[in-house]
Amino acid sequence: MGIFDLQVPFFLPMWRRAMLVVVCLAWCVVEFSNASPFWGLVFGALSAYAFWQFFLSKWPDAVDNQREDTE
Repeated sequence: MGIFDLQVPFFLPMWRRAMLVVVCLAWCVVEFSNASPFWGLVFGALSAYAFWQFFLSKWPDAVDNQREDTE
């Protein structure tokens, strides 16, 4: 488990994953509007990474398959 490992059971509900991406994007906009491009890029990159981990990788499907195998 790495420091940026988002594939943990806490994020299994879809609303938690979507909320994290939306909050990071909103904070990115806040930082750019306050003339802080460094922090805007940091939060923009974080939201892009979270979006990729949660919605573009096969993580939720793999977790569901593991649950079915253990039952």
